[in-house]
Amino acid sequence: MAADRTKFILDEERIPRAWYNIAADLPSPAPPVLHPGTGRPIGPADLAPLFPMELIKQVVSQDREIEIPGPVRDAYRLYRPSPLFRAHRLEKALDTPAHIYYKYEGGSPSGSHKPNTALPQAFYNQQEGVTRLATETGAGQWGSALAFAGAAFGLEVKVFMVRSSYDQKPYRRVLMETYGAEVVASPSPDTAYGRSVLAELPDHTGSLGLAISEAIEDTVTHPGTKYSLGSVFDFVLLHQTVIGLEAIEQMALAGEEPDVLIGCAGGGSNFAGLTFPFLGRGLRGGPKPRIIAVEPEAAPSLTKGVYRYDFGDTARMTPLVKMHTLGHDFIPEPIHAGGLRYHGMSPLVSKLKEEGRIEARAAHQRATFEAGVQFARAEGILPAPEPTHAIKVAIDEALEARAAGQPRVILFNLCGHGHFDLSAYERYLSGALEDYEYPSAKVAEALKALEGLPVG
Repeated sequence: MAADRTKFILDEERIPRAWYNIAADLPSPAPPVLHPGTGRPIGPADLAPLFPMELIKQVVSQDREIEIPGPVRDAYRLYRPSPLFRAHRLEKALDTPAHIYYKYEGGSPSGSHKPNTALPQAFYNQQEGVTRLATETGAGQWGSALAFAGAAFGLEVKVFMVRSSYDQKPYRRVLMETYGAEVVASPSPDTAYGRSVLAELPDHTGSLGLAISEAIEDTVTHPGTKYSLGSVFDFVLLHQTVIGLEAIEQMALAGEEPDVLIGCAGGGSNFAGLTFPFLGRGLRGGPKPRIIAVEPEAAPSLTKGVYRYDFGDTARMTPLVKMHTLGHDFIPEPIHAGGLRYHGMSPLVSKLKEEGRIEARAAHQRATFEAGVQFARAEGILPAPEPTHAIKVAIDEALEARAAGQPRVILFNLCGHGHFDLSAYERYLSGALEDYEYPSAKVAEALKALEGLPVG
């Protein structure tokens, strides 16, 4: 019986043949992306220096389904479909009537959901004749995924890794280098912007916004190079929808519909990957579960940020997008969930939050590690620091169900394993792990940089 099963596994042939494009079902379009110089809506030609044309087409497409190319789908076979688990042992430990499920993305070659978009990005670039990709990475999961994808499709990869994570997670760097990528700590001496930051503050801990600036500068100054990114942008979220498309089928195998969907959120990619296909069903008249995005208290763009146009990077080189933001000058504290350490949120996720279609919560670092340890002791999988945020709220929801004496079906995305994050767990277990508060003064200072930018 489905109630007794722990794993729900689909055959390779059930790998989705098309990504789901939520733009087709939104009642109103997302606000336009604006040119950083003119402030006017950008066109495909404005994005061409950074991205191959096939990816640009996906940004503007209104088609509900966008076909996954054969070579990408073949590469997906290395790890997709990913399993859906029923967390029987965690349910027992919590003594809850809730049924808890998690979609596990940690079985990919690089250990997270990130190859879902790294592989198509590498493929489209290779098809256009690009020979080299430049990117940034926070915790190193995205950099690892793109390094793997570069090896799969014969591309050189240069990774600017946020300094705090570069120091905290040396084995992520080694993994990237094993795949063949060149990795430098950001801010770095390899770009003019990086050198300017180091000259002012030699011990700068870095940020995703800063690393993005370096990667874009590297792109435009190296012939044959394009920029690749692992979150925030529409085509990235599109590629991640293989997660939710599979999960819909797997929940049907389990014979249940989720009442609550939960994902951690930094830029929005893994959160959107799980939730957008379910959201689309709801927009078309289907079930409408509650959907919760969980972010760190140290970088709470959805819960404490403002919804307006801002740059995606510190040096103001990216297009302007309307999103929940803490200000592009905001430098988050060096939390161990480096993939969530960003000043802004995906424009699509931000729009859904503003419209009340999703909820958002913020969690403290120590509380998330407590949840991660509890989950590992019950389920046996050590989660990366990022999805411990989703686990924290999943546990909260299960305990609420227990208090109410009511059943509840909970589904969250366990977007990666924590095997490269043992130093962070060591700090937690020894009692030395920091707990950062909401930095209201730093945010207020950073938001001053938005003066004069379009509000939208």
